[in-house]
Amino acid sequence: PKLAFGQLPLLKDGDFAITQSNAILRYLARKKGLYGRNDAAAARIDELNDGVEDLRNAYVKMIYQNYDAGKGEYVAKLPDNLKPFEALLAASKAGETGAAVDGQISFVDYNLYDLLDIQQILAPGCLDAFPNLKAYYAKMTARPKLAAYFQTEAFKARPVNGNGKQ
Repeated sequence: PKLAFGQLPLLKDGDFAITQSNAILRYLARKKGLYGRNDAAAARIDELNDGVEDLRNAYVKMIYQNYDAGKGEYVAKLPDNLKPFEALLAASKAGETGAAVDGQISFVDYNLYDLLDIQQILAPGCLDAFPNLKAYYAKMTARPKLAAYFQTEAFKARPVNGNGKQ
């Protein structure tokens, strides 16, 4: 199929094909019941996911365009960048439930977990000052299927970033 924006990723689902990472995430979330209980929960999921993507974009820019000169500044700003996530997860009791929105696992949980994981690799201990983020991260890490995946050779061999920087 023709790629709408001329780039990957591409998801094919029968005769249906879609590109763009977040469009794919949302499509699969709707299909699999991982998009909240109602419109308000879906909006909160979107809000949190957009925050995840804002920080991810800053991370990607630093990793691929300015690692040597920019890592120190990025890590110094990380506590301020994590504060909104801490507040949102505290309000939703995510540290207790293991779900960032409305007590129900959604696609944003996996996207947020991935973001927190790469921050931990870049700046070990960066979650220590954030009890809700730290508890949430631990609960996600302990999810049985994720925990099993983390033990596989495929996971262990997977690079964090395509350029080897982390």
